[in-house]
Amino acid sequence: MKSVKYIFTVAGVYGIIVLLPMYFFETKFNTDFPPAITHPEYFYGFIGVALAWQILFFLIAINPLRYKLMMIPSIMEKFLYGFAVLILFIQHRASIMALSSAIIDILFGVLFIYAFFKTKEKQINT
Repeated sequence: MKSVKYIFTVAGVYGIIVLLPMYFFETKFNTDFPPAITHPEYFYGFIGVALAWQILFFLIAINPLRYKLMMIPSIMEKFLYGFAVLILFIQHRASIMALSSAIIDILFGVLFIYAFFKTKEKQINT
């Protein structure tokens, strides 16, 4: 069960490290990845929703058995983003930097599947 806690803790920490600075770098993002953001509400909305997921990962890490069913939408969150960016990259519509973040999310999705099956109903939270 400790591996499950570790997986979700690492996912949450990684997500906060990657996402939180984005709140302060819209101008740099516009410069580095033109064209400039035309709908900032989508940009900041994405960051906010993604940060909320990181909090869920921490909750799952605290008590995987109790929050086991929340692992299912967590898996979906990782794969929906990861595979969408992978497809966009194949279509030459996403950068290599976006692909690298997508691959990390797909890896976390696989680890979340492992964690789901590792968390047994009869286990006691240790």
